[in-house]
Amino acid sequence: MSLLVQREVKSKYKDSALGLLWSLLRPLTQLVIYYVVIGQFLGAARSIPQFAIFVFAGLTAWTLFSESVSSATHSIVGNSGLIKKIYIPREVFPLAAVGASLFNFLVQLGILIVATIALGQFPVSSNLLLLPLGFLLLLTFGLAIGLFFAAVNVYMRDLQHLVEVLLIILFWASPVVYSFKFVTAALGGGILEQIYLANPISLGVMAFQKSLWAAGADEVWPENLELRIVIALIVSVGLLWISQRVFAKLEGNFAQEL
Repeated sequence: MSLLVQREVKSKYKDSALGLLWSLLRPLTQLVIYYVVIGQFLGAARSIPQFAIFVFAGLTAWTLFSESVSSATHSIVGNSGLIKKIYIPREVFPLAAVGASLFNFLVQLGILIVATIALGQFPVSSNLLLLPLGFLLLLTFGLAIGLFFAAVNVYMRDLQHLVEVLLIILFWASPVVYSFKFVTAALGGGILEQIYLANPISLGVMAFQKSLWAAGADEVWPENLELRIVIALIVSVGLLWISQRVFAKLEGNFAQEL
């Protein structure tokens, strides 16, 4: 398994002059764009203190989920040559893809923590306990979705393009670059807000923001956020079990379909 993770990481940066620096370029570019366009041009930075830390915390959480799903979806088709030559448990390919995504996530998280320390904004409170909860939620939910898509993508290759569209929708349906107070102000705490909060990605993103964004101590957060995250994590574990059963049912014809 570790060899496959190393192979996934190295393949991303093979023959690249900058190598692992590319793992930082995309999130940092996103940070600059969202900070300038949404924070400065649209004025969000005036109502959200330490907007750069807020956005980077959200992007770190989002990248963990989106890269896990995207890389896992392509993992079986991308390793078709190896799958047709030898037999190893097929699940290791989505798992290795998610493992490679974890590497990028840890690099990005490290930069975020260093930034909070450099700005004198490192959070020292019980909210830090939300960080591992949010991490487990996004990782489990992302693996559940990615494992299911990896199997179905072998039979329906258009799915990988649908996943790209779905990730765009989910990005804007989660409070990555806007604060939850804008959501509750627009939806007024009704049934639509509860539907919004049923999204595990939103809960995971807010877990990262509340734990690492010290300036957001007085911001508006959903009621019982911790309980909502625990419930979503339990549901995600159930979804992961279902995805694994679907994967096991479909993997028998992978070699023929590839």
